[in-house]
Amino acid sequence: MSDGGWTIGIIGGSGLYAIDALEDARWETVEGPFGAPSDAILFGRIGGVEVRFLPRHGRGHRIPPSEVNARANIDALKRAGATDILAVSSIGSLREALEPGRFVVVDQFIDRTVARPASFFSTGLVAHVSMAEPVCPRLSALASATLAEAGARATAGATYLAMEGPQFSTRAESLMYRAWGADVIGMTAMPEAKLAREAELPYALVGMVTDYDGWREEAAFVEVTEVIAQMAKNGAIARRFVEAFVRALPDVRDPSPLDTVLDHALITAPAARDSAITARLDAVMRRVLAQG
Repeated sequence: MSDGGWTIGIIGGSGLYAIDALEDARWETVEGPFGAPSDAILFGRIGGVEVRFLPRHGRGHRIPPSEVNARANIDALKRAGATDILAVSSIGSLREALEPGRFVVVDQFIDRTVARPASFFSTGLVAHVSMAEPVCPRLSALASATLAEAGARATAGATYLAMEGPQFSTRAESLMYRAWGADVIGMTAMPEAKLAREAELPYALVGMVTDYDGWREEAAFVEVTEVIAQMAKNGAIARRFVEAFVRALPDVRDPSPLDTVLDHALITAPAARDSAITARLDAVMRRVLAQG
């Protein structure tokens, strides 16, 4: 982690595959113990802020949501020096007021994924991080403040239903999610947000609405062609937003309570910890291990 400075990890979802404003840009392969991340990481800076950009689905959108290696992605961003993560993702809307083209700053999640490794920790080294407030309030507030500067119609605060995919919802499922209180739906934010918390990386998610999911009886079902068309419109705004967000960061990064969550989450006694698992978490637990 940089000393007093920001290094922003940007995870680009569907519609955000590049950052136009990046200076001194270079792709670098970052290897780790959890397999290959979605792609190489694009290193660069915007103004005085270091940026690490990772396309979640790989360049060319090669990887489906259920096969994104979220552990490798978060581990790679941590190894690349990220202090915080801003994730951008295409989403469906479960509310009439959240129309296609709107940007939504997510503050809660319902996790319905079932087939993805959801933790860095396992037998031999156990940790239980709190997810009661699953996003970083500092990053989320800054995202809300800078979306308008990029020309986005924006809403602050929404509950994101994370589904397994890759198929879209049935109408019955979509109606059920609305009844649960979910506002938007997507396939990638979980376990990504959980893993960022375990890696002590403050995380914020901005969703770009592409469609109304399947709940509106008077509307046609969601089709990929519809989604792609809206993604193209959203992508230009997203690139402007990322630049505005990074340029608006304070000159000095004050410590966040999320920087030290493992102090209150590790439960396995040091003498009982599996050395192989500990070695594999050399990036995720870098701060803790440095303390001895």
